[in-house]
Amino acid sequence: MANIIPFIGLRYNTNKIPNLASVVTPPYDIIDETAQVRYYAEHPANVIRLELGLEFPNDDENNNRYTRAAEYMQRWIEEDILVYESKPALYFYQQEFNIQGNTVVRNGFICGLKVEAYDKGNILPHEETLSKPKEDRLRLLRATQANFSSIFGLYSDPEKTIDSALQAAISDTSPTSELVDEVGETHRLWVITDNETIRTVVEAMKDKKIFIADGHHRYETALEYAQEMEAKGLPGYDYVMITLVNLYDQGLIILPTHRVVKNLEGFDLEAFRVKLGSYFNVRPFGSADQLSAFLKAMEEQGEDQQVFGMYGQNGVLYILSLRPNVEITQALPNDKSEAWKRLDVAVLDNLVLDHMLGIGASQRKNQEYLAYTKDAQWAVQQVDKGLYQVAFFLNPTRVKEVVDVAQARDKMPQKATYFYPKLLTGLVINHLAKNISG
Repeated sequence: MANIIPFIGLRYNTNKIPNLASVVTPPYDIIDETAQVRYYAEHPANVIRLELGLEFPNDDENNNRYTRAAEYMQRWIEEDILVYESKPALYFYQQEFNIQGNTVVRNGFICGLKVEAYDKGNILPHEETLSKPKEDRLRLLRATQANFSSIFGLYSDPEKTIDSALQAAISDTSPTSELVDEVGETHRLWVITDNETIRTVVEAMKDKKIFIADGHHRYETALEYAQEMEAKGLPGYDYVMITLVNLYDQGLIILPTHRVVKNLEGFDLEAFRVKLGSYFNVRPFGSADQLSAFLKAMEEQGEDQQVFGMYGQNGVLYILSLRPNVEITQALPNDKSEAWKRLDVAVLDNLVLDHMLGIGASQRKNQEYLAYTKDAQWAVQQVDKGLYQVAFFLNPTRVKEVVDVAQARDKMPQKATYFYPKLLTGLVINHLAKNISG
């Protein structure tokens, strides 16, 4: 099902760039304007110039962020700042990070994935995409013929056949490159060119489905570009760079995205709490200084029922659990799968925010009445300061829930998943033209 290949990666030359941390960035879609300028200043060869170049008032069709990206890449190749691998490789990628005071390691591997339409059922998305980001990524791909940011994909291998083969290939060897990024997370990369290991992994992936965790816009852009090139009589551009992680990897973490609400006219917390009682058991838990214990209790209760939390300007944390046998189907879209309807976030967004508070899908998207955050403490502080009226807390979406929704050919609600940590941009670049010509 999944057709993967090794590829000739383009990587920073550590003889010229000994401090790799100065030239890598997070993925483009989480870089704001302030960070963009900071990365520009970090190093003259920072990958930001390729992945998310600055725009200038005098930009035109012949001189713009996309054409400049192509020029930078070609110049850095000529100056040996970027160098090609000697032969096709798979790249074992390890991330070490801290989550809730614990050190966690996530393992994956970078390869080329043959793109195909979702309706074939081999590559499954879990979220909707927007046209504007896809147009941006398509213009960059046309100009550079390169993937700078890797797509993040998941596959199921409970026996860990692929992990074992990759681990055996790198055993007793030091990483080819290693760096600590700006938030203190460690990234290690091994280059694997052993033919037997590559053959084992490629063959083992042939019966796997790929679930896209992050990078839907990049995947759909790669598919459109491949179709464009095929129409021009230029086949072979149908592989995209992806980092694949086993669903059974212990370092696979999804963080929740909480909601904080503002600008509701006439909002009365006590009246709203009574209204919630029609659908939920609303149980006071304690004050804001018990937030950690509250989130833990939410997670424990959420193992066998739909649960989320609430905090209002009365300073009280509440755990809300859906009452047994309560009918909520009128508040949920008819065209959604049962897997989708079982999501905590689906109930919160549709029953509570939309049906009860009048914050519909378009308003949730433009964030007129709410904001999204991964920081529960920040959400509490915003309510305490009076900047927001009420906060809602979610448990992390489970990996199984993502898979179930994808297999049902459905899409997750907005801001339902945040796979942590993000993959670094700049560790490996996939120059499609090079991999076609060899």
